[in-house]
Amino acid sequence: MKPFNRKVTLGLIVSSRAFFNSAYAPTARAQLTAACDKLGIAYRILPMEATPNGAVETREDAHRYAKYFREHRDEIDGIVVSLPNFGDEIAVVETIAMADLRVPVLLQACNDALDKTDLKGRRDAFCGKISITSNLYQYGIPFTDTTSHTSDLDGAEFAGDLDRFMRTCRTVRGLRRARIGAIGARTGAFQTMRFSEKLLQQSGISVVTVDLSEIIGEAEKLSGEDPDVKVRLDEIFGYGTIPPYIQRENIVKQARLGIVVDRWMERNECDASSIQCWTSMQDNFGCATCLAMSMMGEKLQPSACEVDVAGAISMYALALAAEAPPALLDWNNNYGDAVDKCVCTHCGNFPKSFIGETPEISNLGVIGTVVGPEKCFGAVKGKVQPGPLTYFRLSTDDRQGVIKTYVGEGTFTDDPFPMDGGIAVTAVPRLRELLTFISRNGFEHHVAMVRGHHAQVVDEAVSRYLGWQNYHHETVPGFAPPPPFLR
Repeated sequence: MKPFNRKVTLGLIVSSRAFFNSAYAPTARAQLTAACDKLGIAYRILPMEATPNGAVETREDAHRYAKYFREHRDEIDGIVVSLPNFGDEIAVVETIAMADLRVPVLLQACNDALDKTDLKGRRDAFCGKISITSNLYQYGIPFTDTTSHTSDLDGAEFAGDLDRFMRTCRTVRGLRRARIGAIGARTGAFQTMRFSEKLLQQSGISVVTVDLSEIIGEAEKLSGEDPDVKVRLDEIFGYGTIPPYIQRENIVKQARLGIVVDRWMERNECDASSIQCWTSMQDNFGCATCLAMSMMGEKLQPSACEVDVAGAISMYALALAAEAPPALLDWNNNYGDAVDKCVCTHCGNFPKSFIGETPEISNLGVIGTVVGPEKCFGAVKGKVQPGPLTYFRLSTDDRQGVIKTYVGEGTFTDDPFPMDGGIAVTAVPRLRELLTFISRNGFEHHVAMVRGHHAQVVDEAVSRYLGWQNYHHETVPGFAPPPPFLR
């Protein structure tokens, strides 16, 4: 089942220690499950009567919970551990180790109240959390921390932590099982799009290839009177504004291409794709690929230009984190003399909700001047509307044998820019530092972007749980050591 068609499911652990007030445990269970319900998160937790106070405290409790979690292995995307009091470090770590789910872990500890620190009221979860993190470290189990060291299970801060953790779990699960379509050969003029399938496979990402001639051949067999073509035409006319000078036969070609690509993606169970978008498609079939790519992206099935497989994975990671359509852009133009602004563009593959308004669907601009505009219908054009953004890029580094990435946040601005195609005027703090990092570490000129701020989710997923070398641009300079690949 596709990750967007299923709820994230969490395994829940509430731990208690006998020296402390065990009455906190049932309350914590109720608050934790209520927080999951509010966010639409599914969960698995043993019935209250399965262990004393419904908590994990002994090795016997750990065995019961580990067995239960293993039985739900295919469902559970992450584990949440809550400490209503000090908790039992050994029971917690042995539950996770024996279950062996290898999923993200969120560790939460409850606040002490200043007026309840007597023998009956004190929790000491503040201290117990450190005991558990020490054990997690010893066992080699990565975990996610909450915003504050301790928090209230029914508070707004923990709700935000739980939402981010849910997104992290979805991102990790999705990437570990991702299947990426590579439709056509790498665009010959772009050697920068080379990548390593073998490095990707080490992280569970499979690449499925098909020759472009097979796609074109199937599209040519489709009749304009085919019922599916007629349905697709209605979808195209409802997707954007088409200028009256566009010939209907070119719109029909676009419908036929989109149907064939969708069918191939479904047959091969692909989550995202990358397409040889120029110039074979224009010369041999007579249309652009952009509209088909845009419409797939709108359905959270992103598609990257120029057979940029690494770019498609970058887009898919953002889709998983944000549950919103991403786009692939070029770091393309300076914006006058503005230090922290630039213009990010592409010919016309942005999903319409990424743009933020109804786009124009017409002919490719630059490529149309070379191959002829009559062969180039299908470019989705529009200026991206203002709002927060997250950017992300993955690259496979054969020189070092690693997958490396960078992530950060910025904003789309309302500044004008008179260029044809998909246009995004972008503001990124310390942009010059970011561009220096990109250039010195051999990253490609493509970058994936999505609306909203989700860099923390992506960073947590790819660095902590997938083990990729990630540079998070928001990290305060001097606080964290530079990534190993920065040289």
